[in-house]
Amino acid sequence: MAGWIDTHVHMDDSRFSDAHAVRQAARDAGVERLVIPAIGPVNFTAVRELAHAWGDAYALGIHPMYLPADADATLAALEQELVLRQHDPHLVAMGEIGLDFFEPHLCTPAMREVQAYYFSAQLRLARRFGLPVILHVRRSVDAVFKHLRQTPPPGGIAHAFVGSLQQAQQAVDLGLKLGFGGAMTFDRATRLQELARTLPLEAIVLETDAPDIAPDWLYVTAEERRKGKPQACNSPVELPRIGHALAALRGVPVDVVREATTANAYAVLPRLLQEKGSAPSVAR
Repeated sequence: MAGWIDTHVHMDDSRFSDAHAVRQAARDAGVERLVIPAIGPVNFTAVRELAHAWGDAYALGIHPMYLPADADATLAALEQELVLRQHDPHLVAMGEIGLDFFEPHLCTPAMREVQAYYFSAQLRLARRFGLPVILHVRRSVDAVFKHLRQTPPPGGIAHAFVGSLQQAQQAVDLGLKLGFGGAMTFDRATRLQELARTLPLEAIVLETDAPDIAPDWLYVTAEERRKGKPQACNSPVELPRIGHALAALRGVPVDVVREATTANAYAVLPRLLQEKGSAPSVAR
């Protein structure tokens, strides 16, 4: 029986005080594989070492929210790492890469230009190394898709997708899967739930983006935070419950969702199958 695959989880985040225990709890809950994306050279080593220790997968890239000022040197470091790791079966994608037009300081003309420079260069690297891409598309779906049409990568995932039905269809036409996670579990997310309900199941992969994007059962309101209740830390342990939420929205057995989303992850990240065959057991 296929296990769940969390296609986007930042397990090197310092908010995981005992990441090894979290990984084992997720495995016990049925989460078969994690894909751990990098944010830049600062954590290339960390994501690789975690993936190797646990028999999971990782991605290498430069996140649009964490762009160093020395673009050419940073991109050269990424290229060097890709050369070194290109035959590593645990390396399954380029990511997390893309554009962010949500944070105000990233929306100035100058920062949009910097983001575009980094993104275009990374798409060229993805093509050169034959790696699908894990895409950051916050408030930037159309701009990201424009870049993909100019430099098509070998497939990928639109992470934390919250776009329109038309944009979802464009993503599928571009060879992408759509990442759904905790945001889908909120009753107020009516448009996102409608997408989760009506899109072809073969277009969807599951993710947590842990420790961020907590599902509704972990979410702490602003009022509760003012009263001293801390925001809960999301984790890959929540992925099966997110899968159950998707199954409920679609009115299908949860086994259907688990098997389909796992197959979709293997289809869009084909090196996951290679990694699965050669990975060590999770560290205890």
